Amino acid sequence: MSDRESSEGTTRRTVLVTGAALLVVPACTKYGDESSDEVTLRPAPASPTGPGSAQPPAGEVLGTTAEVPDGGGKVFKEQKVVVTQPTQGDFKAFTAICTHQGCIVDKVENGTIDCPCHGSKFRITDGSVARGPAERPLEAKQITVTGDRIRLT
Repeated sequence: MSDRESSEGTTRRTVLVTGAALLVVPACTKYGDESSDEVTLRPAPASPTGPGSAQPPAGEVLGTTAEVPDGGGKVFKEQKVVVTQPTQGDFKAFTAICTHQGCIVDKVENGTIDCPCHGSKFRITDGSVARGPAERPLEAKQITVTGDRIRLT
């Protein structure tokens, strides 16, 4: 093999190895933290109603009615459920998983359930989209209110 062939072979191998490495290296970093060297790998979000979605056990007590303000709501992050009270005594429940990219909504204020990731907002009355980028409403959940206890059914 001549020096030229050896040089071309090395260059070609180097390009192929470097190209393969570039396909493996990119990963997600923490949202909003461009300075972080930490890499966070997350599985693709499951459909709120599809296989693999985390569903809290039926009959589980989510909280009390006192925790859900009239005209507002509360996010139960561990159970991935948000409970709202659009009008006094009228409780609604929805999945807390945003339909845009699967983030967990983080607050309820000014008549909307808000997602921190990309700014989607959903109405507390029916989970419909008030502001995108989400295009689909939050999935309704069934609850029962007995005394002051809110229970997932």
